[in-house]
Amino acid sequence: MNIQATAQDTNPSLVNLLGLDEAGMINYMARLGEKPFRARQLIKWIHQRGVIDFSQMSDLSLALRQRLVESAMLQVPSIAYTHQSKDGTIKWVVGLADGNKVETVYIPEKKRGTLCVSSQVGCMLTCTFCSTATQGFSRNLKDHEIIGQVWLAMNALSCHNKQNDHKLTNVVMMGMGEPLLNFEPVVSAMNLMIDDNAYGLARRRVTLSTSGVVPKIYELKEKCPISLAVSLHAPDDTLRNQIVPINRKYPLNELMQACKDYLLTNPHKTITFEYVMLKDINDQDHHAKGLLKRLANVRSKINLIPFNPFRGTDYTCSSMDRILIFQRILQRGGIITTIRKTRGDDVSGACGQLVGDVKDRTSRQVKFYARKEKIRD
Repeated sequence: MNIQATAQDTNPSLVNLLGLDEAGMINYMARLGEKPFRARQLIKWIHQRGVIDFSQMSDLSLALRQRLVESAMLQVPSIAYTHQSKDGTIKWVVGLADGNKVETVYIPEKKRGTLCVSSQVGCMLTCTFCSTATQGFSRNLKDHEIIGQVWLAMNALSCHNKQNDHKLTNVVMMGMGEPLLNFEPVVSAMNLMIDDNAYGLARRRVTLSTSGVVPKIYELKEKCPISLAVSLHAPDDTLRNQIVPINRKYPLNELMQACKDYLLTNPHKTITFEYVMLKDINDQDHHAKGLLKRLANVRSKINLIPFNPFRGTDYTCSSMDRILIFQRILQRGGIITTIRKTRGDDVSGACGQLVGDVKDRTSRQVKFYARKEKIRD
């Protein structure tokens, strides 16, 4: 792979092939009078070999390569900045053609490497504990901008792979944005992540995290059943309405039913529920007991997330003693409960800290801070 081989041609008459999954690529090649195997060849060149110069695709005919030059392009995002944490976490600020920027984070561990990918420029939800929510919302990412983050990461990490200390084994759709509110491009990108001709990840190694867009959970089950994580953060509707406002539209009873239905196809056979630990807000014993009751009929794993502070927040993280007590209550209730290790917080790359550079965000910021004042009152 060649990290220098990045294209920024924005000719609107050309089709960007970077984000086309197998079905999309087959349809495109059919318009050129080509057979389906050509689509798979092209996907291998782009995603397995990292080649985005049609002239280098040597097993395609010269005539086909020329038609691709005339009708298509391979435009990838650019890396605007790279920040590396003292713990090895790498955060890339990814520049888009329109001037917006999103953030992508790579988390290395001994036996795996996880890439956290963004799906929107900013976020249209206003979860009060999340820094991304303060940035407002500009637009959905296109399919090539989502999978482009994986392409960039693979290229950037390739120089380290000789020592096998940087590898990509897992992708989590947990970056900026709510992925289920950008459904089709996200599914197209995830199809490439699990395609053996592209990145070849097992379905259980691709995880989508949602705040609870119930209708789209059902649709995801049918179209791309990968691992599912749910940002829960509260055991009851009253509290969750305050800190995860989408709960007002899709309350917990509806969300739990969607989760139970999704378990029929979930490759992990459990739903991971993410729970950020906010001091004196959602971290008391009765919250843990309420959580046990709420999840009694859902095969679950709970991931407790120490709150990562950001500028302007009034929240503070629960003490480790309180988190451990909370964990013990859940474990004694029969639910596997882990505590997420904070990674990349010194470069603002930890959970809830991603901000990017979002255009046209003023109105969303006003709504965020107005809601925060309401909760405080």
